[in-house]
Amino acid sequence: MPRSLVFVVATVSTLLLAGCSAGASGTGATASGTIPVVASTNVYGDIAATIGGDAVAVTALITNPAQDPHSFEASAQNQLALSKAAIIIENGGGYDDFMGTMMKAAHTKATVLNVVDISGKKPDANGDLNEHVWYDLPTVAKFADTYATQLGKADPSKAATFTANAAAFTAKLTALQSREAALKTKYAGEGVAITEPVPLYMLDAIGLVDKTPPAFSHAIEQGTDVSPAVLKSTVDLFRGGAVKLLAYNAQTSGPETDKVITAAKSANVPVVPVTETLPPGKDFIGWMSGNLDAIAAALGK
Repeated sequence: MPRSLVFVVATVSTLLLAGCSAGASGTGATASGTIPVVASTNVYGDIAATIGGDAVAVTALITNPAQDPHSFEASAQNQLALSKAAIIIENGGGYDDFMGTMMKAAHTKATVLNVVDISGKKPDANGDLNEHVWYDLPTVAKFADTYATQLGKADPSKAATFTANAAAFTAKLTALQSREAALKTKYAGEGVAITEPVPLYMLDAIGLVDKTPPAFSHAIEQGTDVSPAVLKSTVDLFRGGAVKLLAYNAQTSGPETDKVITAAKSANVPVVPVTETLPPGKDFIGWMSGNLDAIAAALGK
């Protein structure tokens, strides 16, 4: 079971509230004419704002790229925004379980979009599920279409606009998928290493093979200790030339990941940082495009 984001209600707001919501919960457009939307992270918040445009007021609960999302502390202001939302977006899959706690406390009547449910992805035979589905571009396209449909139900007068905005967004996703396919024709079968499975959907789409000992990435994701034998096996990947790059989660760190990063750099294996939340100044498309640029540059070395 992946680490779940931790829910703690603070007395003072510590996170940015993007686009404060107002009006009755779960009804549709407010008196100001906007649809209040709450997303668990700024990843979905950005997509929600892109498709909704001026017709939505979006609150993203996790906005700080320097914060480990797995230790998130929500504020009373966040809870208030959620209680007034017409549409709530959660990742699901055990990633942001705090959303369920918040929604229960808010007695919300909002439409809830669970992106893992929308994706149709299921746990594997071992009960494991990579919950980082925003790195899976086909899933993001499904979410965009579903979200646009729900916006149209909340404000039927703008349904055509929401549909058009979603189509424009998914066209950009299709272009990114074409780039993944092009990289796959050149690099399919090449080995890579990771610290956590954050970017695995993208790496899989390029045809890259994760050579990381599962016990290593699992321990890092769960926040548990890595055994010396597993750490040695991971470090040895770079000495033996088994991998073309290391993709690491820049939002979490520790002595084990530091040793792996050092080993990769010492072996001149390119290191590609990835994040779980949207970096400052980026939109979703630009962010994913930058990730592809960095992977392509690393593979080409």
